[in-house]
Amino acid sequence: MEPVGEYQYLNLLQNVLEHGHDRLDRTGVGTRAQFGGMLRFDLAEGFPIHTTKRVYWKTAFKEMLLFLQGETKLRAFLQQNVRIWTDWPLKVYRDQTGEDVSQSAFEERILADDAFAQKWGDLGPIYGKQWRRWQGPDGQEIDQVQQVIQQLKENPASRRILWEGWNVGELDQMALPPCHKHYQFFVANQKLSGACVVRSNDLFLGQPWNQISLALVTHLLAQQCGYEVGDIVYMMMDAHIYKNHFDQVQLQLSRQPKPLPTLVIKRQAKTLFDYTIDDFDLEGYDPHPAIAAEVAV
Repeated sequence: MEPVGEYQYLNLLQNVLEHGHDRLDRTGVGTRAQFGGMLRFDLAEGFPIHTTKRVYWKTAFKEMLLFLQGETKLRAFLQQNVRIWTDWPLKVYRDQTGEDVSQSAFEERILADDAFAQKWGDLGPIYGKQWRRWQGPDGQEIDQVQQVIQQLKENPASRRILWEGWNVGELDQMALPPCHKHYQFFVANQKLSGACVVRSNDLFLGQPWNQISLALVTHLLAQQCGYEVGDIVYMMMDAHIYKNHFDQVQLQLSRQPKPLPTLVIKRQAKTLFDYTIDDFDLEGYDPHPAIAAEVAV
């Protein structure tokens, strides 16, 4: 299918490069940014994954599935070969111990040593904890995702079908405060649409993952709750390109989008929380080659 939606993303990259504001940031790398942006994709037109570079969709899907299951431990992510969360606890370990351990050695120790994983591999109350175990003032834990499922089934016209990750009282305990902080859903004509608000969006590395994660969870909620899929709406606040990604972005902009693939969900799991990566395929995904870039920490 013709990837109309991907041109929105490429136009955004071009606009930020040409008209964005140069800013210092907490990483010291520096960004070029604009405030505010929105992308909309009709899921009936194909699965909205970028084709102008390869996106490692299985890793992104596994991360989203772990969030939905409420996971907050680095070991669980590494066991699924999701390695993007290592940078933050690794930096803490290096800063506090003075040991210049390699990432691979640190990860191997997290996987092999229970006590080490307990001390250094806790990511804090990140996405999964807030989505599934938000703690109220009385100590009661609130499962926001389960509430969304219930509302989609029982009260689909509600304007409160959402979950939130920005828990102000726990931000300082998180390895990284939530970037894709707010998810909301809307039912019309028996179709489910999903939206995500991203407070801080690394347009080259983070955005492609977050976009397909939103698309995935919208597909899964639709299947679990008996709807067809509608649109996804991806809203960005601080939309930025890191200065060490400029060459990579220019390479991506030189490429023409290819047809979009189709998401295949091989079974309907018992619940939203029982899917595994083996339940999915992307038929027809034939992207341009991957473009490597460093994560700013």
